[in-house]
Amino acid sequence: MSATSPVSAVRPDITTLAVGDVIGTRSVVVDRARLVRYAGASGDFNPIHWNDTVAESVGLPGVIAHGMFTMGAAVALVEDWAGDPGAVVDYQTRFTRPVAVPNPGEAVVEVSAAIGAIDLEARTVRVDLTVTFEGARVLGKSQAVVAL
Repeated sequence: MSATSPVSAVRPDITTLAVGDVIGTRSVVVDRARLVRYAGASGDFNPIHWNDTVAESVGLPGVIAHGMFTMGAAVALVEDWAGDPGAVVDYQTRFTRPVAVPNPGEAVVEVSAAIGAIDLEARTVRVDLTVTFEGARVLGKSQAVVAL
């Protein structure tokens, strides 16, 4: 993964945030080697994530990234901004499209995140993520709640 915005070393101050503030952007590069490593770490060895013939036989354009990989890579931007992965107290999304990973080559998933709501009493913010591949959203209604 490569970040296009700096990673925060300290937790953000909730009193300085406003709805609409962009907290960061990131490009996530996905290639077949990364999918193999993720399969080993997650235990998800479904052949649609490594075998083009199987993926195409079930109607996919070819090998696709694991949905949970995409979801986790996207929220990492929020974790880095928060300065603590444990500060993300809720994270929800919908899978809307697959991320096709060519062989050879790589897919690039674009992630941006902005403040969607602020609850000063609870000291939480909702961060809305926009996650796209080839200009189309791959995660829909992607939102993380961060305790600050």
